[in-house]
Amino acid sequence: MEGACRRKKLGESIVLEYFDHGDTREAELALTELNFKTKTHLIPMLVIEIAMDHKPSHREMASVLISDMYTHLIKQKDFVTAFDKLLKNLPDLILDTPDAPVALGNFLARAIADDCLPPKVIEMYKAKADSQHAVDALVRADTLLSMKHGLVRLDNVWGVGGGLRPVKYLIRQIHLLLQEYISSEDLKEATRCLFELEVPHFHHELVYEAIVMVLEAINNHVEEKMCKLLKSLSDAIIITPDMMERGFIRVFDDMPDIILDVPLASTVLERFVERCQKAGFLPDHVVRQMPSRYLNCSFFENPSLCVECFPLPNILYPY
Repeated sequence: MEGACRRKKLGESIVLEYFDHGDTREAELALTELNFKTKTHLIPMLVIEIAMDHKPSHREMASVLISDMYTHLIKQKDFVTAFDKLLKNLPDLILDTPDAPVALGNFLARAIADDCLPPKVIEMYKAKADSQHAVDALVRADTLLSMKHGLVRLDNVWGVGGGLRPVKYLIRQIHLLLQEYISSEDLKEATRCLFELEVPHFHHELVYEAIVMVLEAINNHVEEKMCKLLKSLSDAIIITPDMMERGFIRVFDDMPDIILDVPLASTVLERFVERCQKAGFLPDHVVRQMPSRYLNCSFFENPSLCVECFPLPNILYPY
């Protein structure tokens, strides 16, 4: 019992920290370390219960988090059990959160729209509903899903703006933003598009995607353009130093996987990091965390054949 209480307390801290930084990957890794074992249904329960006491934007972030953890950490059966228990707990939840039935109905409908649960689960819950509060929550979820284009509209079920859309949507928009910038080299337009996304907590993703695009392009012109963009956003404090650092560190951490698809990635990364450091927006302590190039040798069977032994080809970028 003592271990369960401690795990719950630590879980609450992780969720509250997630509401500040917005990084679903970081939150998932932290929750994984708590080792819920056979009780992973407690994770969505914990996230939803905490979010119920917070504002709509945090409820949206909670929906995004549990959706992102689906299949990795939380299985469908965990969602089924979690909502079953939450429906049963509504008489208690409503004491602290008067709109708990409506909120839980929103969470349930959103989980179905995000393919974490099948729509038929609502009928199953209705057959075993043991309180009017549970019935109200299920009617709410059913109503939302029955609306015209309901599944599409549910990404805005919490009534928040574009700044808290599903993560996969945001990544697509950031990728398009960067592709268009490479084509046009229009800093003003790229900055405007980033502002429209309203995701300051997710700016590390733009840094990450920009660097990966540089690694895949293997082209000096692309490196120059991306460095110019990141410097402009850094100088204007649109991308904060911590977001910039987090984006670079994520790339450093992913290099073993990236180099499998792009054998010359470590050479390009070293060159790009040096360029950004000289531009004045990448601090030395971040540069020092760049993985040693010998660790990223693409010819593991013959370490003497490292990527740095081969000259970079003058590959033209498709844009």
